[in-house]
Amino acid sequence: MSTQSLSGRRVLAIGPALAGLAAGPLAGAQMEQATLAKLVGVTAADADLIMIDADAWADPALAAGIQALTISPSPPPPVLLVGSHLPTAVVRNLFRLDHSDVLEAPFTPEAVVAAIEGLLAAKAAKTVAAAAPATAVPQAAAVARCWAVIGAVGGSGATTLAIEIANQLCGRQAKEKSVCLIDLHLADGSAGPYLGASPTLRVADLAAAADKLDAAMLQAFVTPVTKQLDLLAAPRDPQAFEAAPREAILRMLEIACESYDWVILDMPRHRRSWSLEVLGGCDEMLVISELTVPALLAARSLSDEIERDLGSGQKPKIVLNRLASRMFGPAPSMAEAERALQRKAEGGVSSDWEAAAASVNLGGPIATHRPKSKIVKDVQQLVDRLAAHAVATKAA
Repeated sequence: MSTQSLSGRRVLAIGPALAGLAAGPLAGAQMEQATLAKLVGVTAADADLIMIDADAWADPALAAGIQALTISPSPPPPVLLVGSHLPTAVVRNLFRLDHSDVLEAPFTPEAVVAAIEGLLAAKAAKTVAAAAPATAVPQAAAVARCWAVIGAVGGSGATTLAIEIANQLCGRQAKEKSVCLIDLHLADGSAGPYLGASPTLRVADLAAAADKLDAAMLQAFVTPVTKQLDLLAAPRDPQAFEAAPREAILRMLEIACESYDWVILDMPRHRRSWSLEVLGGCDEMLVISELTVPALLAARSLSDEIERDLGSGQKPKIVLNRLASRMFGPAPSMAEAERALQRKAEGGVSSDWEAAAASVNLGGPIATHRPKSKIVKDVQQLVDRLAAHAVATKAA
C-alpha cells in the first residue's frame, strides 16, 4: 500500500501527536483529531481506521477507551495502537477486536503503512467473505512445502543460505506473496537486517492473539520484502523466547503454511519447547556446516539427535557451506568431510566472502547484488534437487 492508496480514507486520530502523520504515511487521508471520548459508540460507518497514540493518555483512560470499543454493539473500524508505552492489559483487550494491531515507537513511515495495509486488507477480506453466497463451498486451505534451515554451529551461514533458498524459490513462482521466510531466532535474528527489512513481529502481541490468529491477522506481523517474498521476524529482544508460548509459535507456523506456497524456516540450533514439533512438520530439514572438524562433528551430532528424537524416519540433510579450493591450506575435501559426517552431504555451497559481505552491507539476497557468484549457482542447484524431490514426493 502506498500513501496514494490512503487517499480519501477516513482516519480517526486519537492523540494530538498523530497530526504530524498527515504529511507523511497518512498523506491524502481525511484525518479527524479527537479524544478518547470519541471511541464511545464509534462504528465502521464513522471511519475507515482508528489510530490511537498510547503515549498521549494515562493507562486507566486508555483502558476505558479500548473497552468502549470492545463492548460496542456495532463493530468498530480497524484499530491501530501506536506508542512507546503499550500496557499489556490494554493490548490484550485490543486484540479482542476483530481487526487491531499495535506499532511500537519508534517506527518508520513504512511500518505505519504496512500495519495499515494489513488491517484494511483483513477488513476487506472479511467483508468479501460475509458477502459470499451462503451456498458457496469454501476451498480447502493449501498447505505449503516447508523447509527448515539449521546451523550446526554459530556463524555457519545458515541465515544467508535460508535467504538465498527463499529467493531462489521466489524466482520460480508466478503469483505474489508465494514464499514466506520465517526467522525463528526470536531473540536475536538477523534475517531482517540481512535483507534490509525492519522486522514487525511483536512476540508479546503474537502471544496475546494466538487463539484467534488467522491468515488476515498474520499479515499484520509480516514485513513484505519483494512481491513474492514476505518475512516474519521479530526485533531484537533478549526475552522473546520467554514471551512466546509454544502454542503461539505453532499456530503462527500453521497459518503461514496455509497462506503461502513455500515456507522457509531459519531455525535456532538450541532446542526450544516447540522445536521437534516444528521439525516434524517440515518436508525438508537442512543442517548447515562449515568445513571445519568441530563444525562437521556438530553437524553429525545434531542430525543424529534430530533423527533419533523425531522417531519418524525423517532424516536431516547436511549442506556443506563455504567450500574452497584446496590449492592452499588444510581445508577438508568433500569426501573427507563426508567421512567425518559418516553420511553423504546433500550438497555444497562455494565460498565467496566478497559477494556475501556486499549482500549483507547492501541489504538483500546475494543473487540480487552478485548474481554471478558461485553461491548463487550452488544454491540454485541445491534448490533444484530439493524441489524435484518435493514434486516426486507429492506425485507419489
